[in-house]
Amino acid sequence: MPRTLVVAPNWIGDALMAQPLLARLREHATVDVVAPEWVAPVLRRMPEVENVIAAPFRHGPLQLRERWRIGRALRARGYEQAFVLPNTWKSALVPFFARIPQRIGYRGEARHLLLNRIYEKADASKAGDSMPEHYARLAGPVGTLPQTRLRSDVQQIDAVLKKFSLEKPYAVLCPGAEYGPAKRWPYFAALSAKMKIPVLLLGSAKDLEACQGIGGLNLAGKTTLDEAIDLVAGAGFVVSNDSGLMHVAAALGRPQVALFGSSSPEHTPPQSAASRVLWLHIECSPCFQRECPLGHFRCMKEISVDMVLDQINTL
Repeated sequence: MPRTLVVAPNWIGDALMAQPLLARLREHATVDVVAPEWVAPVLRRMPEVENVIAAPFRHGPLQLRERWRIGRALRARGYEQAFVLPNTWKSALVPFFARIPQRIGYRGEARHLLLNRIYEKADASKAGDSMPEHYARLAGPVGTLPQTRLRSDVQQIDAVLKKFSLEKPYAVLCPGAEYGPAKRWPYFAALSAKMKIPVLLLGSAKDLEACQGIGGLNLAGKTTLDEAIDLVAGAGFVVSNDSGLMHVAAALGRPQVALFGSSSPEHTPPQSAASRVLWLHIECSPCFQRECPLGHFRCMKEISVDMVLDQINTL
């Protein structure tokens, strides 16, 4: 079977929204993925992916020598094509150094010499085009997209519950959103106080501030990504902002309430029938800003705790 290489996005949520593309590619080829180390655990749980090459890339630095080393090491695998999903110039270097004949991606940072099949991208945030459709379009007409899905079995869930001395049932709250405070619902503490089952707070170390003062067991920054995935997989339900863990919960099929304010569920949707979205879509939303540019933060403040509880009760 032909071999295809995919250069993954640099965010967990984006990697999950690229999964429909990976599923399409897997129909005709073996799919390997190059991904930053912090995204690699998610890709390893995707059934479409044969191999994950975890790269020690960081936000910002070019790391030219490291990209050349990885590209040279991949030459012997005989990839026929590569799909470069980030828009940066440096993200196209590994397939170029690997001498992969077809190097495919959207027009980005002056990389017309690195890619040889370049697509023009729509402004997905304004055209109503979702990110899953945006990625999948690189493989042809969109049509109906396959569901995102991650692997997690009972043994994995039981092992992580034992490690943290936890028992079911429990709810998972995800108060963080790395993009910025405009994505963070301000009433998680009040919601936690009304929960009738134990509450776990999950997120990265960067979410510690967002989790402060919220009742429940705060595991933000205390788990690996793999452990967080298995804790989400065992949850009775999840409440999250528009974040990477929102997409993880959707891919695991967990009952979920997803809270949107400055961003749009039409652009970055949780891809699951078990998800319920709360988005007021007020006149200034979505603005896609890191902080509320008008100062009132109505898009999130006007989502009440009772509105969230009503959605939980429908799950």
